[in-house]
Amino acid sequence: MIEVILKDYLDKHLDVPAFFNFPDNPPSDFVLIDKVGGGESHHLPSSTIAFQSYSDSKYGAIVLNKKVKEVIKNTIELMEISRVQLNSDYNFPDLERKRPRYQAVFNFNHY
Repeated sequence: MIEVILKDYLDKHLDVPAFFNFPDNPPSDFVLIDKVGGGESHHLPSSTIAFQSYSDSKYGAIVLNKKVKEVIKNTIELMEISRVQLNSDYNFPDLERKRPRYQAVFNFNHY
């Protein structure tokens, strides 16, 4: 459920929509959320989540990626999250759809 918690947080703190699947009629700017890994240590779950920032231009994707990183770092204020760590972020163009995209990957410990 960490994905739902993070989507709800993004929806409240970001001015673009967030989705779990690529939308049929995508807006110019949006974020895709994808859990790419997870585990558990000492009964505390951990998850690795990728946030893909889409825009009509590379510049727009860069700016949106920066906003996403700022918002996600603030999720530490949530009771369900005990650790937020930026794993990596990078240019990640969507070659299939020919759209600019950046990706930020975060590691979370959560309840």
